Amino acid sequence: MSKPRYVRCPQCGKDALWAPENAWRPFCSERCKQIDLGAWAAGSYSIPGQPTDDEIGAPGTDFREQNRD
Repeated sequence: MSKPRYVRCPQCGKDALWAPENAWRPFCSERCKQIDLGAWAAGSYSIPGQPTDDEIGAPGTDFREQNRD
């Protein structure tokens, strides 16, 4: 039988079992998985850069217009 493989949890840095038995892999726990999902949903993970021509003036991108009463 092969030796169990462990990876670092991307959220907290603890060792996490990399095997089908770990339902949360690559995370060490459901909590770390949920924290990471929340960060994605909040837009915390992004690549900095300038807007492309497609994004400038595209319909639905001027939130000031959408929120007028």
